[in-house]
Amino acid sequence: MIVITGAAGFIGSNLAGFMNKNGSTDLVLVDDFSNEQKNRNLAGKNYLLLVDRDHFSNWIDKNHSDVKVVIHLGARTNTAEFDKTIFDRLNLGYSKMVWQACTEYKIPLIYASSAATYGDGELGYSDDHEVVNNLIPLNPYGESKNDFDKWVLSRTTAPPFWAGLKFFNVYGPNEYHKGRMASVILHAFNQIRETGRMKLFRSHKPGISDGGQSRDFVYVKDLVNVIYWLYENRPGSGIYNLGTGKARTFLDLTRATFRAMDLEPAIDFIDTPIDIRDKYQYFTEARMDKLIKAGYHKPFTALEAGVDDYVRNYLVDGKMI
Repeated sequence: MIVITGAAGFIGSNLAGFMNKNGSTDLVLVDDFSNEQKNRNLAGKNYLLLVDRDHFSNWIDKNHSDVKVVIHLGARTNTAEFDKTIFDRLNLGYSKMVWQACTEYKIPLIYASSAATYGDGELGYSDDHEVVNNLIPLNPYGESKNDFDKWVLSRTTAPPFWAGLKFFNVYGPNEYHKGRMASVILHAFNQIRETGRMKLFRSHKPGISDGGQSRDFVYVKDLVNVIYWLYENRPGSGIYNLGTGKARTFLDLTRATFRAMDLEPAIDFIDTPIDIRDKYQYFTEARMDKLIKAGYHKPFTALEAGVDDYVRNYLVDGKMI
């Protein structure tokens, strides 16, 4: 059995669909299934069992001998949430439980870290383990992810194979339930469809033009390709960046969205909200050499191609994976 936590969410549901397409239906999907809107992501998926996240610890104690891998994607991902106790419970504490179970029962583990661990990027975007203890995330979400990475690297025992993946800015189908935390592409599509225009944050940093803030935008289809490759090939255990290795601006992204909608760009700039202004990243770009050296050589989807596929084949008709 293949266990996917956070399975009803954005990345988890994409991974479940990818696994199905590759012939795997022995999936155990773990999540809080109380959100009926999010549960729509599971429509059409083939799986063995749904397990409530609060029951997973007991479930794996009883069924560990049949588990081939745990892919732990479940987490609270709201970067605007500042109640640290929520992240301590759902991100740090829960992830420790998953790690300890996989270690005890000798189950390979792939888990989601985040580029939010890099904070303002002052120390760069290297996934070298030596950097982890020095990183200063900008919010409790990033802190929870970095705290778990630090905890993992301090362990003297580990699963037979493990990989922590620092996801950069992921976009793609099945993210409609994420609200404010959904990708800029989804927000752009909705704004453009409703108003014919798109609002971007004005720059509040000298030397960066309005809309010139940049991110490493990675298509969710590329992300699940990497996860599946790690599951099949199991190179050296460790923390790996997962982006494209090429930063692009929000202007690039917005113009690509207009183009995919067959419209001329009409862009306005607004002040970055006060509650996130001093925590706002102006640049992220994954260093991808470690994953490449591990043997992953499949090219990543260019931003324009990913946006075009996402908009034309999913957003226009409200389709999901």
